[in-house]
Amino acid sequence: MSDQIAARLKEMGISLPQAAAPAANYVSYVISGNVLHISGQLPIEDGKIAVTGHLGRNVDVATGQRAAELCVINILAQASAALGGDLSRIKRVIKLNGFVASVPEFVEQHLVINGASNLIANVLGDAGKHARAAVGMAALPMNAAVEIDAIMEIA
Repeated sequence: MSDQIAARLKEMGISLPQAAAPAANYVSYVISGNVLHISGQLPIEDGKIAVTGHLGRNVDVATGQRAAELCVINILAQASAALGGDLSRIKRVIKLNGFVASVPEFVEQHLVINGASNLIANVLGDAGKHARAAVGMAALPMNAAVEIDAIMEIA
């Protein structure tokens, strides 16, 4: 990890957790050429899902944004594992796909996923600016409120 990225994480009070093992029959990440694909990450904190439920029912936008931030922290942990601890190898976050468990009437998925977009851009600088999707879902694994996957260009 570059000193600059490490300093930004420290400034934000973030220490990356150990990358979580897959919860089913898939791998946590795949590197193909110079592209790193990271499987969907849940808002896990201290080994458990920190934010469960549905936006518009029992989770508000601010809490959803915190869930999205936790997903990005776990994405960065997976990237660190994939890249031998060197996050400076991330040349560009190409895309984040954000999935938000929400009731049909909830239409602020984009605001929820801003939590992820803001955090990854703050940590990685220009390399963290990305395309994205913010999609409402009927339910997510383990009743998580948010799930996010990532595609990154790497050196």
